[in-house]
Amino acid sequence: MSKTTFSIIKADVGGYPGHATVHGELMEVAEKKLSASNDLINYHVTHCGDDLELLMTHKEGEDSEKIHSLAWETFQEATEKARELGLYGAGQDLLSDAFSGNVRGMGPGIAEMEFTERKAEPVVAFLMDKTEPGAFNYPLFKIFADPFNTAGLVIDPSLHAGFRFEIMDIKRDKTIMMNAPEEIYDILALLGAKGRFVINKVYPKEGSKLPSDEPVAAVSTEKLYQIAGEYVGKDDPVAIVRAQSGLPALGEVLEPFSHPFLVSGWMRGSHNGPIMPVSQKDAKCTRFDGPPRVLCLGTQVKDGKFDEPADLFDDPAFDMVREKSADIAEYMRRHGPFEPHRLPMEEMEYTTLPEVMNELEDRFQ
Repeated sequence: MSKTTFSIIKADVGGYPGHATVHGELMEVAEKKLSASNDLINYHVTHCGDDLELLMTHKEGEDSEKIHSLAWETFQEATEKARELGLYGAGQDLLSDAFSGNVRGMGPGIAEMEFTERKAEPVVAFLMDKTEPGAFNYPLFKIFADPFNTAGLVIDPSLHAGFRFEIMDIKRDKTIMMNAPEEIYDILALLGAKGRFVINKVYPKEGSKLPSDEPVAAVSTEKLYQIAGEYVGKDDPVAIVRAQSGLPALGEVLEPFSHPFLVSGWMRGSHNGPIMPVSQKDAKCTRFDGPPRVLCLGTQVKDGKFDEPADLFDDPAFDMVREKSADIAEYMRRHGPFEPHRLPMEEMEYTTLPEVMNELEDRFQ
């Protein structure tokens, strides 16, 4: 059986207004472009905040030049439309003029996984805005390593052995593979430093019902400031998670978002704030360009095809979380320019703050 590849490729190519959301005409450009492709099995165009998101299934594998070229051309055409409409930050995430085989390192964020479809293949896409790749550390650890979140790790024999985490040191561009539960404390030592160590992928263990070389979760780990050498916006990560049948159940995949944990990003990518799980209609960032949002779209993949995704956070079960997130946002905002609302100085290196510090340097005695 040939494998299916599920790809999410996203970019901020122009906000409307400011950094709030994506203009409908940009969505139309993307819809038209993807609908004309013969390389896709299926696709879904959406947005989270001001990021244009392309969800695609195909048989081309990860890092396919065909698929990445299609996404790049889509973002270029959407950028032209954004410029025509006078949108803010047109082409902001397109950091190169020439396509070079795939879009990694060129600005857009990418989460991809190639896998052998099971009899039933639930796939969940998480889309975040106004935050960084490390924002997925907490929920993915909870999903695949915390028995207080995922009951299946205790009571389901097919999950009992645990999972393998591929963790990236984004400052040195190196990865390490670590096993849970055997190395759980060492894993936490890294993942707690979410600005440097981020989960790239999660795999089943050897002996699992699933192939151990096929990922069950994947995160976009691109950091725009490291690509551009200066602040060009927050990374706004995306993730793909497979569920059920030898993996955490759908409810276990969603459960970590019942807590509005703190993430870095928010206004000018320079503040800590709560992540708010929202429905598609509320996936726009307003208050202080936030607070940071996460949208969750779930579907079933069969022979690479999928139906209109279900809007999984569009549920009153998450109303209390949203209220708590708003309370935390209020509390953090009252700190104004003081830490811990504003990020520590060492994390502000790629914002515009160094320009202010340079102007003051000669006055220090």
